[in-house]
Amino acid sequence: MDHLKSFLRNRNFILILSIILGLLWGKGAQWTEGVTLPALAIVMTISTMNVSRGVFRSFRDILAPAMAGIVMNYFILGTFILGLSALLIRDEALKVGFVIIAAVPPAVAVIPFTLFLKGDNFFSLIGTIGAYLGALFIMPLMALGFLGSGLYDPFKLILIMMELILIPLISSRILIRIKMDSFLNPVKGAITNWGFFLLTYTIVGLNRELILHNPLSFLPVALISVASTFLLGWGIEGVGKVFRLQPKILTSLLLLGTLKNYGLAGGLALALFSKKTAAPATVSAVFMIVYIIWLEFKGNWTR
Repeated sequence: MDHLKSFLRNRNFILILSIILGLLWGKGAQWTEGVTLPALAIVMTISTMNVSRGVFRSFRDILAPAMAGIVMNYFILGTFILGLSALLIRDEALKVGFVIIAAVPPAVAVIPFTLFLKGDNFFSLIGTIGAYLGALFIMPLMALGFLGSGLYDPFKLILIMMELILIPLISSRILIRIKMDSFLNPVKGAITNWGFFLLTYTIVGLNRELILHNPLSFLPVALISVASTFLLGWGIEGVGKVFRLQPKILTSLLLLGTLKNYGLAGGLALALFSKKTAAPATVSAVFMIVYIIWLEFKGNWTR
């Protein structure tokens, strides 16, 4: 029983289970599609409860990591993804999917992964917050610049951003103020993992026929996913060592520069475009997990 409970709480197991279930029984995705955005909003609310009020007290202390979060996640990682997708992707729906990935802020998981990998927790936290606040302005500008207002409804994008970023941030402050955080803390991990299970299952299930009957069409997507994690991460580490950055700071920069919020990207793609547009987010999420496992293994091996 204890082994079963540990499996049901394990992030990697839950992600793999969602993919397998989506491939075996995709019909259920037609029912879950309508609840993906509310589920993602709950996940975002729970995830941002880690942000305490005290982190904003000194503007001078938070400016550098906040700007680093924006630079690493948008100017480094976002530009890298857009460049590779322009070179390798010909399908318009998949190309739009990568534009959405480039436009979203970093994965909320940057913060717990920093703890696992012995990075600078404060730097990662403020860098993530800075990127999320920057996303409120950067995302609409990128969508307008790369997609044009003719491909989507800008008002709908703003509405979804409020639902998935602004309202969860405000809601998390309210939950902390009314002291619900102590009640939710023990189940935060489970809520987050199973929320992403629902989203991943839905995207895989909706694309089941395409994945099973034309898997080679996703090869360029997989190449970009690998390059934007393993290859870019290797480059960031190399540059950081040349400039002799502190190992903890370098770890935080590495995570901010290689991990996107693929759940948010998939939810936006489903809401604004099509099931195929959401596919790059799911493929990238799989490789993100593999990349994190590799970083944990490499960290243990070098210590």
